[in-house]
Amino acid sequence: MAGVIDRTTMPEKKKVAAASRTRDTDSMTKAQASKNLKSEPAPKGTPSSGPPKQITVFEAAMKLFHARKFKDARDMFEQAVAGPQSDIAQRARLHIAMCERRLGQPVVELASAEEHYNYGIALINSRKIAEARSHLEKALETSPNADHIHYALALAQALSGDINNAHENLRRAIELEPRNRLIARQDADFASIVNQPPFQALVYPEKKTW
Repeated sequence: MAGVIDRTTMPEKKKVAAASRTRDTDSMTKAQASKNLKSEPAPKGTPSSGPPKQITVFEAAMKLFHARKFKDARDMFEQAVAGPQSDIAQRARLHIAMCERRLGQPVVELASAEEHYNYGIALINSRKIAEARSHLEKALETSPNADHIHYALALAQALSGDINNAHENLRRAIELEPRNRLIARQDADFASIVNQPPFQALVYPEKKTW
């Protein structure tokens, strides 16, 4: 009969609507839980934080080195050696050698002229002049025409009072690379001798002595 409502189907429709609302609520709850999970910061020290960078390890090792904690510094420098940046790795190897010396253990072997040169410069900065000369002389044996090695050796020799050999190596450094003359003029470590003979004529050729 037209206009008569079929009430027998209403409960079933209500059940379907209720089930749909339940599914929507479950989906919203799961989405909110997932959002909350993502927004929570990862605990410190977890693997997701990643390993420290090579430069960070090197800087931490340098702090230990200056604090004279040579064993701990050496261990951290060894970690820095394994990093991807070759310049940091090389500096770390040189500091490992210095740590080993201070710990009284065998020094790591330096093979190339540049390694001996860099180590020699570090020793000059630490005012270990005799050791610096030894490494710079080894570097020069391998690279006899390297102007920067002649210059560094001249500096070490001048600081140790070996004026004649210092003059000869500085002369050779300038001969190989004339810019070393200007560098010597501005080098604080040469300041006490550049105005004395025979260095004055070498470093300031434009000045005439009468």
